[in-house]
Amino acid sequence: MKLVKLIANLGYGSRKEVAWMFREGRITDADGDVLYADDKVEHAHIRIDGEPLDPPAGLVLMMNKPLGATCSRKDPGRVVYDLLPPRYRVREPALSTVGRLDRDTSGLLLFTDDGSLLHRIISPRAEVTKVYEAMLAQDLRGDEGELFAGGHMMLESETTPLAPAQLEVLGPRHARLTVTEGRYHQVRRMFAATGNHVESLHRVAMGSLTLEALSPGAWQPLDAADVARIFQGTATG
Repeated sequence: MKLVKLIANLGYGSRKEVAWMFREGRITDADGDVLYADDKVEHAHIRIDGEPLDPPAGLVLMMNKPLGATCSRKDPGRVVYDLLPPRYRVREPALSTVGRLDRDTSGLLLFTDDGSLLHRIISPRAEVTKVYEAMLAQDLRGDEGELFAGGHMMLESETTPLAPAQLEVLGPRHARLTVTEGRYHQVRRMFAATGNHVESLHRVAMGSLTLEALSPGAWQPLDAADVARIFQGTATG
């Protein structure tokens, strides 16, 4: 791929704008030597204004989604894309969230421009585990673990029972729940079915991938080893 098209696809500007950046000498190699549009240079060696080029297509990002941000490109309020560099909105292929976390749920959120990987992660057949910590309005009854693990629980307005889920009690009103599905507001609806209400919800892991030291709103690219961790500990991983 020609350098102008490569850089434009990463969102740095239109092809005309990128061509102008070449003429201004803003695009160099790692040693600071000016590059020209017809040069052949490895992606990792390209610099714009002295900064490394964003990762190429096949990008996977992990974010610690803060409360109040929606997993949408267009919303009256704050959206998760506002937390990324503006050029990430216009990359080609497009960068999409892998599933969604609602406005009032925080924690581990993935983005990718790899459509096949996205569908592999969210496919019910993959059974990727998703781990949430919930703070509840009322004390746990004591039978939730057995109910969630049974594989017979039905949510309101649905006709298919939930897959077994694992509950770990962390306190009278504090629980960790591991699920392998991604139904609409699933964790909140599961606790609601027991007569309880989730006051706060935070996703802490997918597979064996965890947020580690990411602060709310922070994000980082993932390498191949990180991506593999998404599928570790799953039925098909």
